[in-house]
Order: sequence, then structure tokens, then C-alpha cells
Amino acid sequence: MRINILQHTSNEGPGAIIDWANERGHEVYTYHPDQFGTLPKVAETDLLVILGGPMSPNDDFPWIFEERQLILALMDLDKPIFGACFGAQQITKALGYPVSKSPEKEVGWAPVTLQSHIIPNVPDELFALHWHEEMFEIPAGADLLFSTEGLKNQGFVMNHRVIGLQFHFEPLANNVREMVVNDFSYIEGSVLGQTAEDILEQPVPRENRRVMFALLDYICQ
Repeated sequence: MRINILQHTSNEGPGAIIDWANERGHEVYTYHPDQFGTLPKVAETDLLVILGGPMSPNDDFPWIFEERQLILALMDLDKPIFGACFGAQQITKALGYPVSKSPEKEVGWAPVTLQSHIIPNVPDELFALHWHEEMFEIPAGADLLFSTEGLKNQGFVMNHRVIGLQFHFEPLANNVREMVVNDFSYIEGSVLGQTAEDILEQPVPRENRRVMFALLDYICQ
């Protein structure tokens, strides 16, 4: 399987997604559309992973619109797609749903609660990394997958092929450190009330990597 990853900023990498790809024997190609303007071809994509970034789906960059066309083309072919944060917002925006400011900015560690048992072996509550201040709407026909106390729409699954998460299961410890040391100023104003030191001192839950594997296995069945 060829996995095409869209990485939108240098400090938000694929983390455990690479571990999953290596253990499953898949090839990974990473694209940086914001830097080079290059996107993968539909015919060369078996799984599309769309990572986070500091931009908004509402921004007026040509590559953002082109990325959404890629998403729709892959959906038409029933290809699996996983989106995290900006990536999840891009999926919903491609389907015609608005992306807007969240009631509260969430940056740091906070629990997420499972809302659907459609995917096996996912615990009812997990501790995830949040790094966002925008939110998506759940597309028609999709199942609400995760929520938090402050924001209902934290994750969805659609047609056994598409998963979008507003938060992050993919970061490993090195990824968290990279996010914090480079983007520490973004932490200010978060409702979670955590400092950069608080975020760094929190160990990445081992369960997150296992659940990341379970989500990818589910959409690639």
C-alpha cells in the first residue's frame, strides 16, 4: 500500500502513523503542499493522511482548494482517508460544511470520550493532545466518534473509510516536544490552562499509539 501524507508544518509530523506503516509493510510518501505546492496523484494514493497545521481551511491559498479536490476524488473511489485537526477540517470543508471558531481554544492535554463503538478495541475515555481553536461540523451520514466536555464534535467516522479527529493521537514524545518548543506562543489563551512545561511533563499515553493503529486498521480493511 502507498500511503501519501500531507504535512502542513514542519513541527506537526506523522508520529505513530509512521510506526503503523512500517509494521504493516507499507510505503510512505510525505508531501508539503504549503511549501512546494505539490499534491499526490489520485491513482498513486492508497491511503491519504492529512495532518494538522497553523492555517485554516478558510484561508485563501490555492493548494488548500486543490487538497479538497483530492479528498473528494479519493472519496469517490472509496479510498481510506485519515485527517487530524486541520486535516479533519479539510475533509468536512470539502463536503460543504463550515469550519468556524470554537467556543474555547484548546491547547494541551485533555480527556476525550468515545461516542460510538463502531470501531473495535477503542476505550471509552482517552487522554489526547489538543492544539486547535477552530471546529468542524459532523457530515451527514457520519458517526460522531469522540467528544470533550467543552466541544461535542471532536471526531467522526464515515462510510468505514474516513476518520477525522480534531485532536491528536499520532504524536510520540519527540513530536510533542517539537510542537511545544516551536509553537509555544500558541498555548496562550487556552481554556485548558496548561503551560509549556505542563504539556512537556505529561507522558504520552501508551494507549494513544495503539488506538491510532486501530483507527488506521479500521479504515484500511
